[in-house]
Amino acid sequence: MKQLFKQVFNSQKHLIRLILPLVTVILAASLFVAPAFATGVNQIPNLTAGNNTWVLDQGEVISRLNEGKINSAFEDLAKQTGKEVRIVTVRRLDYGETPESFTKELFEKWFPTKEAQANQTLLVIDTVTNGTAIITGDEVKPILTDSIAESVATETVSVPLRNGNKYNQAFLDASDRLVAVLSGKADPGPPKITDNVKVEGTFKKSGETDQGNATAWVVGLLIAATVIPMATYYIYQINQPSSDG
Repeated sequence: MKQLFKQVFNSQKHLIRLILPLVTVILAASLFVAPAFATGVNQIPNLTAGNNTWVLDQGEVISRLNEGKINSAFEDLAKQTGKEVRIVTVRRLDYGETPESFTKELFEKWFPTKEAQANQTLLVIDTVTNGTAIITGDEVKPILTDSIAESVATETVSVPLRNGNKYNQAFLDASDRLVAVLSGKADPGPPKITDNVKVEGTFKKSGETDQGNATAWVVGLLIAATVIPMATYYIYQINQPSSDG
């Protein structure tokens, strides 16, 4: 019996030795790969007032068709009013960065003087957290007030995102509202929020399923490492010739 326990213990130690390097590699990858996708202001291309780049979709969440529509709307707005609007999406912000701090820093990078900032509006979203921020220049504020600008970021953009990550709808609605207000028209306001009764589903999210599968594999392997040696020993004992024969 002592030999059986020793065999089981050695099998478990061997399995753990196999699993630990894999776990170490996975943890190291999560620590070093994730920051590589983070975006800092210094990674955003330079841009100046009057530049005809209106949408910078580094988060790759806007379709080409809708990006073209937004570009056209902002281009016409700039020609008619002199007011310039730009939308920037990023996948992930640098550690410690917030949408507000990133937007302010980018705004000052692109438009370093009060004169350059005067007619500018910049809307930014981090697609990992769906955090949004908006900043406007001094000549824009009398028309696009701080309260309307904040509503664009936290309601017009955020509501479609909360209802299924509808990025295209979010930015089309935001561009329509911004263009209307900056053109001197009445503010169409934020989207109407309807209370939908949400029934809790019985299906797990993909992340939960992946984690559950991984745990099941590890537990299964540990059980196998315990049961198989015991079963083998038991079968071996049964098949031994009887001492009475």
